[in-house]
Amino acid sequence: MKVIENLYKSVLRTAACLSTVTLAIGVFAQPAGLLDRNNHGIQTAIAAQEKHTPMLMQEPGVLGTAVSLDDNGNPAVVVYIDRADPNAQALAHSLPPGLDNVPTRAILTDKFIAFRKPTRGGGGGTTNPPPSTVSHTAIQAAPIQLGTSGGWSKDLANGYCCGGTLGSLVQVNGVQYILSNYHVFESDIVAGGNGVTAQTGDNIVQPGLIDVNCNASSSQTVASLVRVGSLPNNNVDCSVAQVAPGMVSSSILEVGPISSSTVGASLNQNVKKSGRTTGLTASYVSGLNATIQVSYQNECAGGTAFTKTFSGQIVVANSNSTFLNSGDSGSLMVENTSTNPRAVGLLFAGSSTQAIANPINDVLSFLGSKLGGSASMVGN
Repeated sequence: MKVIENLYKSVLRTAACLSTVTLAIGVFAQPAGLLDRNNHGIQTAIAAQEKHTPMLMQEPGVLGTAVSLDDNGNPAVVVYIDRADPNAQALAHSLPPGLDNVPTRAILTDKFIAFRKPTRGGGGGTTNPPPSTVSHTAIQAAPIQLGTSGGWSKDLANGYCCGGTLGSLVQVNGVQYILSNYHVFESDIVAGGNGVTAQTGDNIVQPGLIDVNCNASSSQTVASLVRVGSLPNNNVDCSVAQVAPGMVSSSILEVGPISSSTVGASLNQNVKKSGRTTGLTASYVSGLNATIQVSYQNECAGGTAFTKTFSGQIVVANSNSTFLNSGDSGSLMVENTSTNPRAVGLLFAGSSTQAIANPINDVLSFLGSKLGGSASMVGN
């Protein structure tokens, strides 16, 4: 904890400390009111967070930081700490009470992982069926709705097959693509497992292999992969597949049509998503501008391929993994309105207490740069 001790001494030399550190296990109650990045208090907190995050991230056991609120509803710098670390409690209580006159808050959580779901080959079948009345894992009649199980047709290795969520539709230069995550469509980049890597033109199927006993012939091809290689060298986890004619609608299961417009995230913003594992769920944005370490597997149910640190991410309350769980990766997060909700973020990772999303406009900007045009949501 030498890094934190040095940070504390630095803070004591340069600013008056604030009250005491708030320690939270997992998530905390949702306060009222929306605060976005235009709010002066949020801007001040972001400045403090970005200044001190490089030092905080050097400390073993620190998984990330974000801007959130303290118990009094004031903008605060949140530090996410690995609850499995033997020094977790001591580390949390060693944090400075404030950073540049911005309160701090320590949250103990699990490690953040990419939320693709594996099952053992040849006998897994559907696991963790969604609580919704609509099935998010069954094969659908074409044109399929999104928010459904799907993935790469060759996503089988190490005795396991995997699956994620076909999230939504985007378009570039009039061509429509299914939007999901890199680690759902194209993450085989290290030798081993099934001995093949995902390539442009590969079939993307619905449902994913995890829900058809790892047998691609029991799924239907709905799109063909277009590799964009977002990871490990970029700040978004996304991939796309060009829609097969007549196979995919723009409607999302239990959400319906969405807006073609997008909206930025705000603290306390009510959001929802439709995903393979947990179906239709709702929560609220609990952190902005997050810097988060996320672990990725190689192959399907393989060892860790790499750990990626993302910045500028959206954090969503995910108590007991009720909002997002393994297999929900690729889900589109939208504002929680009943008609034509606007996209907020692309969900890709989390823990049992927080879910992580790329800001949707960052995703669209990246895709536009890779596909040679302006990317937008397909909607009303």
